[in-house]
Amino acid sequence: SLAVLQALEDGLKKADADPSVKAVMICGENGKFSAGADIRGFSSPKRHAGALGPIVSLIESSEKPVVAAIEGVALGGGLEVALGCHYRIAHVKARLGLPEVTLGLLPGAEGTQRLPRLIGVPAALDMITTGKHIPATEALKLGLVDEIVEENTIEAAIRLANKV
Repeated sequence: SLAVLQALEDGLKKADADPSVKAVMICGENGKFSAGADIRGFSSPKRHAGALGPIVSLIESSEKPVVAAIEGVALGGGLEVALGCHYRIAHVKARLGLPEVTLGLLPGAEGTQRLPRLIGVPAALDMITTGKHIPATEALKLGLVDEIVEENTIEAAIRLANKV
């Protein structure tokens, strides 16, 4: 939603400007990272005001480490947010993917560029063109996530952020 995008942007800018903040952790709510955008919002006249691409670029360009704590799903724009982060920790039961292709849409926040750089062209092409969701264990093998955990993902992400 536009409110979530605005909160991400505001939070990142505030964290970057605050010298007492050493790292940033991005997580979802209620055991879900993000299932991506609500496609009904694509036809909204306010859509241009809250584009995801610039926010993902803001995450990626942060001088402070940004860690994604992925629980549940990171799909579509949600995965693109995670791809902008410097590190990704996923719960062992998490699933990741870019399913918008099944609706005839391509990932619109540079996921088609970031994913191949991270996991290589063959694996990225498979994920981008099929829209399949992959389990966290496969994401770890591909290098899409840095670590998988069975415990509290947020606590693990905070530990990693403190370490880096």
